[in-house]
Amino acid sequence: MKLKNYQEKVLNTLKNYLSALNDFKAKYTNALKIDPDVARDYNFPKRAFSQATNKTIYHSKTNGLQEPLPDIYLKVPTGGGKTFLACHSIDLIQKSYLKKQTGLVLWIVPSTQIYRQTISALKNREHPYRQVLDISSGGRTLIKEKTELFNRLDVKENLVILLLMLPSANRQNKETLKVFRDAGGFTDFFPAEDNYPAQNELLDRLPNLDYFGEEEEIFQRQIKTSLGNALKVLKPLVIIDEGHRAYGELARNTIRNFNPSFILELSATPPPNSNELVKITGRELHEEEMIKLDIHLTNKASLDWRDTMLAAFEKRNQLEQKAKEYEQNTGEYIRPICLIQVERTGRDQRGTDFIHAEDAKEFLIKKCSVPEKQIAIKSSEKDDIEGIDLFAKDCEIRYIITKQALQEGWDCSFAYILTILTNPQSATGITQLVGRILRQPNARKTQVKELDECYIYTYKPNAATLVREIKNGLENEGLGDIAGRLVSDEGIIGGQKERHRDSAYRPGFKKFEGKIYLPKFVVQEKDSWRDVIFEADILNAIDWNKADISEISDKTLSDNQAKEQELTLGLSKVEKELLQETGRLETRGTLEIDEAFLARQLSDIVPNPWIAFDLGKQALQLLAKKYDKEIIAANFVFIIEELKKILDKERNRLAENVFRKLLDRKRLFFFLLQDKGHHILPSHINVKSNRQLVRSDNSPIQKSLFDYVPDEDLNDTEKTIAIYLDEQEQLLWWYRNRARKDFHIQGWQRNKIYPDFIAAKSKVPSHSGNTQSQADYDTVYVLETKGVHLKENEDTRYKKSVFALCNELGAKKTWKELFDEFPDNSFKFQVVFEDEWQNKINEIMQS
Repeated sequence: MKLKNYQEKVLNTLKNYLSALNDFKAKYTNALKIDPDVARDYNFPKRAFSQATNKTIYHSKTNGLQEPLPDIYLKVPTGGGKTFLACHSIDLIQKSYLKKQTGLVLWIVPSTQIYRQTISALKNREHPYRQVLDISSGGRTLIKEKTELFNRLDVKENLVILLLMLPSANRQNKETLKVFRDAGGFTDFFPAEDNYPAQNELLDRLPNLDYFGEEEEIFQRQIKTSLGNALKVLKPLVIIDEGHRAYGELARNTIRNFNPSFILELSATPPPNSNELVKITGRELHEEEMIKLDIHLTNKASLDWRDTMLAAFEKRNQLEQKAKEYEQNTGEYIRPICLIQVERTGRDQRGTDFIHAEDAKEFLIKKCSVPEKQIAIKSSEKDDIEGIDLFAKDCEIRYIITKQALQEGWDCSFAYILTILTNPQSATGITQLVGRILRQPNARKTQVKELDECYIYTYKPNAATLVREIKNGLENEGLGDIAGRLVSDEGIIGGQKERHRDSAYRPGFKKFEGKIYLPKFVVQEKDSWRDVIFEADILNAIDWNKADISEISDKTLSDNQAKEQELTLGLSKVEKELLQETGRLETRGTLEIDEAFLARQLSDIVPNPWIAFDLGKQALQLLAKKYDKEIIAANFVFIIEELKKILDKERNRLAENVFRKLLDRKRLFFFLLQDKGHHILPSHINVKSNRQLVRSDNSPIQKSLFDYVPDEDLNDTEKTIAIYLDEQEQLLWWYRNRARKDFHIQGWQRNKIYPDFIAAKSKVPSHSGNTQSQADYDTVYVLETKGVHLKENEDTRYKKSVFALCNELGAKKTWKELFDEFPDNSFKFQVVFEDEWQNKINEIMQS
């Protein structure tokens, strides 16, 4: 499963943090050797966080041994692939910070639903989550539940993922005290009971271990051989899914008392006092086609809930017809599902004034002629979807009736419609059910409008109350920034009519309509021009024989070879024990060097399998000069990962060479084109918003190219920059460039660059008395904004290089020579950082 752009952003930010964490921890470790008292005041997690994020506020944490504890949050909205990111993060933290491939990871989830989904995915070797872990561990991954035992050798030789539900981690929960009970199954992690010196030494080293007795008693202190104590000894990496659920103080203290070496928390809504390393917005998910938007809300005026049901039934049928047409055209199967929220589901609760699950089911069967096998009820008493693959073509289910049982952790991207039949004054459950219909099937837009959006039908609620609850639901799912994409089919959003309109050029800028051309890289084909296609024009032209992989020989391989064990269990001579180990055979691991497997792993970077095979073979030959075959085999997974990093850098280097040679040979051009193939800013844009961007003094913006700029379409940094631009006297107009829709630059890497802003400086100063309609512009600025913490990352360096090339090529041209209609303008491309944008804009305006 390929990472999305925003997922790469998360992992790159985590890499930067881990790099800083390593540097500051090394200083902390050295300080401990010199002066432990001074070292205790050296908060290395805080220093690393501040350097990686440029944030001054950090909430310091310690583990049960009062050691500094890195504890960070990844804020990822619902539908953003938190579990997938967690698996990749485990790989990064294990290798970059903890410096190992094996060990224990404690994975904590908040609910039974999420527990079942996660354990099922992690145990399935074909699932992308498990494959990420297997690549990280070299195929040595063990997935364990609380009731399953593991020993010291398991942890030494494997990546052991122990899954616990949050209540199991809460020391005060009597039902779950088994975690701390002296179960006798984890004796391998502790000294023998009669080895009192070793027991005392371990207790001195880990004073928070649970034990029986006291030091002055005959049998002295006896460490409990419990799972809880085993965790404290192993100092696990802790993953907390939906981390905001773990912020009860008891649960939080219990987790920290496991002596974790690192805590990574993932949630759509981090609580206060959390260390938010990176934040992904709903807009980023939408741009990556992960979620369905717009959300259509139909508020039925009828007082009969059956009318709402009927409307939802008809909409689902329409969607199914669209889905069948889509399948005929593409071969991809979608079966739209309608979720129905009722007020009662209990067996003895029917016949009251409340709408019951059986009432809704009966209506669908008798009035809508829906076959019973297409209807499922999901409640605490009845679970018709347990064990059913809702994505299977032979699954019949099209309606799921529930009260609250589908709230958190239930994911099915076939869910398109939410029908709310509950009392609007009691909004319990609405906020989380909204998130269940947002996921886009296959994480890819169908280009069928109806199948790329989702729908909510409601029954006699107060519209303002309902919209408020739905928007709260979006915020709870980490999608608050897209709440403006809530569309009422009855024209009412929060008590006011939503604007559905085409935003056009401001009257003073009408003369520019259809005439604002922007340069881009194009390829000449005979007598015409076309856009650059990365795969065809750049990637296919790379000469992989020039790839330099010699760096692989500088990698240090571990000589710790895996061992296989064969244990023999026989009848015990001790009456109390049935079986005991009677024999043990240890042999060297049988991990082999598989050159074909290596080539397949490289195919993401090197498209030709034969070339990938040769490059892999060359890398192994280079390593064979330093290491014997057994060492190379034992480090095979590590070698694959390092070689992929090297080849990724080489691909970018070679692709840039190809790009520049195409320019030199006059096959690739940086042009303004008047005929087919030109890029021109749109004449109209569709706007769906209730709130227009305003200046800092709350007055309307005046210099945006279009007459309406939705406030919701900009993040906080972009709003600040847009408003500042709008207030500049020397500026004529500015435009918020829309990602994946408007102007872009195709450079020598696969992903297109979509700048954030396009702004034009006035040719004649505004104080000359000229009006907007009389003024013209001379310089067009193309601006890309970046956070401070991204200043030195690879993506930023790449964009700066492309922009520098654009400026270099643009300086050589007189654009007016290309066609008479275009004024004699110049273009400047700049990357502007969060901590210097104001100074940069001032320089631009004064130049």
